[in-house]
Amino acid sequence: MSYINFDKTQLVNLEYSLSRELLRSNRAGSYANSTIINCNTRKYHGMLVTPQPGIDHENHVLLSSLDETIIQRDAEFNLGIHKYPGGVYNPKGHKYFRDFVTEPIPMMTYRVGGVILTKEMIFTTREDRMIIKYTLVDAHSPTRIRLKPFLAFRNIHALSRENIFADKKYEPVSKGIKVRMYLGYTDLFMQISSENEYTHVPDWNYNIEYQEEMDRGYEYQEDLYTPGFFEFDIKKGESVYFAAGIREIKPSMMKRAFEAELKLRTPRNNFENCLANAAQQFIIVKGKNTEVLAGFPWYGRSGRGTFISLPGLTLVQGDHVTCKAVIDSMIAEMQGPFFPNTGSGSSATYCTSDTSLWFFWTLQQYALFTGVTAGIWKEYGKKMKLILESYRNGTDYNIHMEPDGLIHAGIPGKALTWMDAIAYGKPVTPRLGKTVEVNALWYNAICFSIAVAEAAGDLDFVGEWIELARMIPDSFVSAFWSPEKKYLADYIDGAYKDWTVRPNMVIATSLPYTPVKEEIRKEILSRVKQELLTPRGLRTLTPKSPVYKGNYFGNTFERDTACHQGTVSPWILGHFVEGYLMIHGKSGLSFIKSIFEGFEAVMTEHGIGTISEFYDGDPPNAPRGAISMAWSVAELLRINYLIKQV
Repeated sequence: MSYINFDKTQLVNLEYSLSRELLRSNRAGSYANSTIINCNTRKYHGMLVTPQPGIDHENHVLLSSLDETIIQRDAEFNLGIHKYPGGVYNPKGHKYFRDFVTEPIPMMTYRVGGVILTKEMIFTTREDRMIIKYTLVDAHSPTRIRLKPFLAFRNIHALSRENIFADKKYEPVSKGIKVRMYLGYTDLFMQISSENEYTHVPDWNYNIEYQEEMDRGYEYQEDLYTPGFFEFDIKKGESVYFAAGIREIKPSMMKRAFEAELKLRTPRNNFENCLANAAQQFIIVKGKNTEVLAGFPWYGRSGRGTFISLPGLTLVQGDHVTCKAVIDSMIAEMQGPFFPNTGSGSSATYCTSDTSLWFFWTLQQYALFTGVTAGIWKEYGKKMKLILESYRNGTDYNIHMEPDGLIHAGIPGKALTWMDAIAYGKPVTPRLGKTVEVNALWYNAICFSIAVAEAAGDLDFVGEWIELARMIPDSFVSAFWSPEKKYLADYIDGAYKDWTVRPNMVIATSLPYTPVKEEIRKEILSRVKQELLTPRGLRTLTPKSPVYKGNYFGNTFERDTACHQGTVSPWILGHFVEGYLMIHGKSGLSFIKSIFEGFEAVMTEHGIGTISEFYDGDPPNAPRGAISMAWSVAELLRINYLIKQV
């Protein structure tokens, strides 16, 4: 039996099956994503979602879905399912589901009378193409299959409506057709490995609804275009392949391409392999650049997320080459001391206070895993000095070092830390001033730079910065630590100290160079464990706070105001675990292992085989946000590595 599988009872239960999604992606940045019964519940869902450089370089849904119909003795059984107004699902193809397994690739089994049909899907690694293998396992009379594609040709953040501009023409290609609904788009090729008949019947399907968008307070209805349908005969024991891609493929090569891709797959036959497989989905290659996608299905690249995720996604997997390639790609897009946090080129944004300091932590991890020390300074020393000097002397967003050696950052109306949710144009947690994790990262960056500079023989740099490194721990403790409260302030703005219990202080317990001594770290971890720790990570705010929100749900405003006010973020759990194991070692191992192993239950929730962006702060800690998040997956992999090291 497959490690992850769903039976008939689960699949026909829409409340169960519509909340579980399957994702596949490739190194080109394209993906396929839908629920496990192929009923789209998001505008981001689709069978072929791919970047469109001719329009905006963002992902666009080309092929939204594909309805299969089994035809026997003039009787038709449609296996598709769509939601329409009034809570109507039509057709109700989910009632024919019998089984769904994910190993070695997703395979769905349908049963209609005496017909048993399997459907296996694979997304090609380097090309923007989905290949589906249909196998007629059993049939007692001649069987024919009809395939009806539903096309969108629109940005993933938009919705389509019937319009007069859609190009309804098609061109025949080998055993299929190619279409292009609008200028600027790539062609969509739809081909079948066997002889088939295509009937051109252009039509619109109106008001298809996406329940998840409705729940999130967005527009949720769209019209999808169907150019026509394909029909082909299939014999018992025969397999027929369907391919949808932006380039033509020889039909005779479909089987070979499918089997070649199958050999490349990491088996999802246990928890660790699921995480390793999920990690691969975030690495994309754009020309000469290698990037980390922050999450699926709606996120692009995030600078902060890239540096936090890289060690778990690459180094603990033994992939030093990809790690360095991503670092170098990020450096190529620096603007002064800043890395792009979102977007690229002219659309890039650079307004963060911590991303450049996470860069040092990532280099530190790279040095740890590769054994390179002096080489780090020789290759990256100029950029490291640029960042440190800019923060010390003052740079954009009022980022500057104060006389006590600590970093002040922020301007009104901007959220520069990872707690950057915006509601009605204002930061939910502005955290203007000296933030605890930024200053912990600042101290770590200075100390690491001194170590690699000294190894490389740059004693001038060491002499310039050593006294500051010696001064910061006392300043940090004096500013942030409360002997009475026994934890660190979250941020300091002038004379004001914010004593809200948040997880940010845990960063000071995990870094290789920490400004606080062991007895303080013990107290921090104890407080975090007591008030913030859940089975899915650390709450972003203590439940004791009057503004705590235990559920991340509702419209945009409701979600944004809950985002960092109690919602659980799995990624920061990695730093709690690292800090905890640094102090407790083997005596803390069973506790940490129980937390890690507890995540195995989420492999069949939300995003199948991966880790979500958020979880509710209140039990049962339901999954929320993006179905697959890079730093969530990365830090679970790093936690597993830390456990093994101990």
